[in-house]
Amino acid sequence: MAETQPQETKTRENRPREGRGPNEGRGPRDQEGRDRREGGRGDDRRGDRRPEGPPEIDLDKLIADPLYLDNQAHGVVSRMRDMDSGTKSQLRRLYNAVRRAVRAPESDRQHQFVMLRARLAYTIARHSLRSLDTLEKLLLQVTRKNDPKGYERFRDLFEAIVAYNE
Repeated sequence: MAETQPQETKTRENRPREGRGPNEGRGPRDQEGRDRREGGRGDDRRGDRRPEGPPEIDLDKLIADPLYLDNQAHGVVSRMRDMDSGTKSQLRRLYNAVRRAVRAPESDRQHQFVMLRARLAYTIARHSLRSLDTLEKLLLQVTRKNDPKGYERFRDLFEAIVAYNE
């Protein structure tokens, strides 16, 4: 059985790939197929890499500390200006949906926030608003915790983001 496996690998490597040879455009590789170029995907140096994506927002700190909320709102707005071309009306529509979800009866509030997260995910994907990924992650935390104070603080954060984005 060990002998059949190299045979399968060999046929897979020899298969033509859409207009180029089996190893064209791949650069130098080691025996395991990892990229050997400096800084390539196979490079295991992680100390000098920046963290992937924006930093996460801590829900407990958001509830307890108004200055933390303000700083996070500024951070999201600055990332929006750097990364995205989202319009103010898109943000405003999402904020109105947040306000409606907060005002929903307590028995229906968690469901409203789950649906809001789906709407936020769609808007992020549709309009390439990658800077709002942190809000989507925070919204997941808020929904899982299902705390009225968390819902209110999420609304306050979104209100601050809308205000600072004007």
